[in-house]
Amino acid sequence: MTTVFGDVRMDTGPEYVGTITINRPPNNFFDADLIESLADAYEACDADPECRAIVLRSEGKHFCAGAQFRAGAAQDDDPNRLYRQAVRLFRGATPVVAAIQGAAIGGGLGLACSADFRVACPEARFAANFARLGFHHGFGLTVTLPRTVGLQAATELLYTGRRIDGTAAQKIGLADYLVDAGSLLARARELAAEIAAAAPLAVRAIRATMRDGLAAAVETATGRELREQDRLRQTEDWREGIRASSERREPRFTGR
Repeated sequence: MTTVFGDVRMDTGPEYVGTITINRPPNNFFDADLIESLADAYEACDADPECRAIVLRSEGKHFCAGAQFRAGAAQDDDPNRLYRQAVRLFRGATPVVAAIQGAAIGGGLGLACSADFRVACPEARFAANFARLGFHHGFGLTVTLPRTVGLQAATELLYTGRRIDGTAAQKIGLADYLVDAGSLLARARELAAEIAAAAPLAVRAIRATMRDGLAAAVETATGRELREQDRLRQTEDWREGIRASSERREPRFTGR
């Protein structure tokens, strides 16, 4: 059975595994509408007794290349609504395995880190590139990135905006499994099926314990992240970061 939520498709399949597909190829840029659709799909899975685990994937070249920062784009979206919807993802009850191909950049990395597990290929690219844009990170990465890779590794990625591939991501724990691109979806489904084969009430109870307080922590973190984003969006460095990114050159930051 297939259900469509905006640009998100939910398919319930065999072995109690649901597949949720983001369908904005090739880059799968997100906005509040997309995150709301994802949250709706998660809640539908939570209410479906035939779904005990979720595979989160994307059509196209990239998992999620983040928000589309260009004139007239991301600034027009309501960031308060965006983060309210993002918190809903963390309130879901069903385990999520993300299949990461191509870019998981910026908020796309935040989306990847909202999942319980990440399966990636060597060609995948991960980056918390906010500092390279003169900006502050968001999507709850304040909480989820250190929780995933440890405080030191997370801080280094956030300070530098460094981009790493799937192999490096596995070494620091950002990717749980590394497979060739052709096996990516099959491996994610295999892990989801293994989770779904366990007692569903026990799995949900264990997940609730392991993630206890996570949604509340993300909600608090996104409040601070948003305030810092609003402040930095008024700076010359932010404007230079966006220009440099669009012109594919190194930014020249002045601290103003």
